[in-house]
Amino acid sequence: MAASDKSVDDSLYPIAVLIDELKNEDVQLRLNSIKKLSTIALALGEERTRSELIPFLTETIYDEDEVLLALADQLGNFTSLVGGPEFAMYLIPPLESLATVEETVVRDKAVESLRTVAAEHSAQDLEIHVVPTLQRLVSGDWFTSRTSACGLFSVCYPRVTQPVKAELRANFRKLCQDETPMVRRAAANKLGEFAKVVETEYLKSDLIPNFVQLAQDDQDSVRLLAVEACVSIAQLLPQDDVEHLVLPTLRQCASDSSWRVRYMVAEKFVDLQKAVGPEITRVDLVPAFQYLLKDAEAEVRAAVATKVKDFCANLDKVNQVQIILSSILPYVRDLVSDPNPHVKSALASVIMGLSPMLGAYQTVEQLLPLFLIQLKDECPEVRLNIISNLDCVNDVIGIQQLSQSLLPAIVELAEDSKWRVRLAIIEYMPALAGQLGQEFFDQKLRGLCMGWLNDHVYAIREAATLNMKKLVEQFGAPWAEQAIIPMILVMSRNKNYLHRMTCLFCLNVLAEVCGTDITTKLLLPTVLLLAADPVANVRFNVAKTLQKISPFLEASVIDAQVKPTLDKLNTDTDVDVKHFAAQAIAGIAAEMELNVFRTAIPPCMGAKIEAAMDSKLIVEPPRQPEAADNDILQEMNGKAAEPPTLDSEC
Repeated sequence: MAASDKSVDDSLYPIAVLIDELKNEDVQLRLNSIKKLSTIALALGEERTRSELIPFLTETIYDEDEVLLALADQLGNFTSLVGGPEFAMYLIPPLESLATVEETVVRDKAVESLRTVAAEHSAQDLEIHVVPTLQRLVSGDWFTSRTSACGLFSVCYPRVTQPVKAELRANFRKLCQDETPMVRRAAANKLGEFAKVVETEYLKSDLIPNFVQLAQDDQDSVRLLAVEACVSIAQLLPQDDVEHLVLPTLRQCASDSSWRVRYMVAEKFVDLQKAVGPEITRVDLVPAFQYLLKDAEAEVRAAVATKVKDFCANLDKVNQVQIILSSILPYVRDLVSDPNPHVKSALASVIMGLSPMLGAYQTVEQLLPLFLIQLKDECPEVRLNIISNLDCVNDVIGIQQLSQSLLPAIVELAEDSKWRVRLAIIEYMPALAGQLGQEFFDQKLRGLCMGWLNDHVYAIREAATLNMKKLVEQFGAPWAEQAIIPMILVMSRNKNYLHRMTCLFCLNVLAEVCGTDITTKLLLPTVLLLAADPVANVRFNVAKTLQKISPFLEASVIDAQVKPTLDKLNTDTDVDVKHFAAQAIAGIAAEMELNVFRTAIPPCMGAKIEAAMDSKLIVEPPRQPEAADNDILQEMNGKAAEPPTLDSEC
């Protein structure tokens, strides 16, 4: 018996330590213990958790915010640990206390857990335990309890009796009229959610007056939240009621004196449009949309500009083209030349989407002049947004009508003084190439792509190398053999060693997409030629390149040409060349050994052996960058370079 008692004591010892840590002065220890509350509750059992642990937690609510946040989170998942839904009411007291603390994140988490626990109550227990808690929070002296109360109405209302529902509506009205702005803001934030569970008759008689009052509040932070509620309410009402009960307030919000309220209207405009239907949109929302498009605040114009495409897409199909041409495009033309670059950039990101709606003729007549203005805009982001969405127009009118004016904009971006702009256009080039076609690309853009390989910024050269690979994937290896590989191989004879290294980098990635024949016939001879380069950086990159392209070479070629070259580099006078040559030799040997195993063993064992072989491969050690950008400029320009400044683009 004594041994049994001792074993029980030993098993409960860790639990005792956790309970002691709940009282520890060290915040981190208390936090760790709170996060293990479920372990403590499981060890204590359901009855002791209800009678001992929960009261203890309720008494020790006053703690650091971080600890209280963890406690509020844990209690939301505690129902099963106190005995199930029939005992969920035991979790209400500590969560009610947490819902009144000063820290907002703790209150929000406590309300979230209260909602979870309330949903697990039966309808009878909900009225007995949860509704009184809600009423206590509503009548609390501090605004903190009243703000927390706003989040509980929607979870309680659907499951209580009619008299209790009337009380809840009265309590919510009281919160909407509270003297504290924070409480009114919380009520406005939850108004739409509450409206979804209230009967239509009471929505019109009780909640809409609250909505109108909040939309006219003297605090703009309250009014802007009422805009969100407007969407939910409009979705719940018939069209006639929307027109009479909601639209007057919506018009008022669209012309509100606070730009923040107007900004919220702009953000929610498409949702409002979907809620009110096409007829109200045509009569009331189109004028409001026009008003916002010419708003005095750039933030509002930018927000509504991003909605142009979606707003037009949701117009009544019968009158869509007419409304766009007569009511939307005149205001869009003004935004194309807006003084604020953010507005122009926002519009450029969506304006191309109007093409499928207007069709080929109207796109050419109405939209194409606007596109061309934006392609010549002084703001690079505007030009990039247009170029990145060209596929919309290409599907409607074809790329040929755009190409004549498109090309100058692309050239200008490709030669922009800011390297990040050049980098962005490189990233769009494969998509552009696919849209323009191989013939147009070869005539107009291939030279640009080759020029990027000689850029003085390493990031541009690296991106241009990857761009070459994507272009070959787009147009095929035969195109690469004829169009770009000869131009890349010429770089191997350039006097600047950086260009010769870029040549090697290109050959690395092209071998992956060109196949064994082209790699052996065209790429490998150039790599072997550079093995005798006078610059050590080039020679050790030859070793790295040989290792990378070896999987695309026949074993006989590796034995006859690659291995002798690596053996020679392994005796180089430069220590780094020797290091990378030895690494390449080991890597190629491991790869060839792996290939032998692949052909000699059943497929089911291949993955395991491959993983084992990969673990033996030598990991490439870190190395200093090849050259700083000021050294690059010095090499390429033949003059002393200025040291880079803090605001240098390089």
